[in-house]
Amino acid sequence: MSKAARTGRNPETAYAVIHGNSTVVDADEQLSRQTGILHAEVRRTINDFGLADAYVLATSRRLGAKVLTGDPHFTNIPDATMI
Repeated sequence: MSKAARTGRNPETAYAVIHGNSTVVDADEQLSRQTGILHAEVRRTINDFGLADAYVLATSRRLGAKVLTGDPHFTNIPDATMI
């Protein structure tokens, strides 16, 4: 939505497309714990790997899904497919 808004596009349309193609996962206690551990592990090799990135990765692992991204933080992560 941010990119849509910054480039003069309708952020509500972007939201509708993202929401319609997404599964919403609650950040429950178990996911948050897994995320914290994962964040610490990845930060050993990627110094600026963010907590939000760790939530995305932990969620994808919970769902048995791949992360499709262009974010260079995920370049050497087997659970990610770079686009």
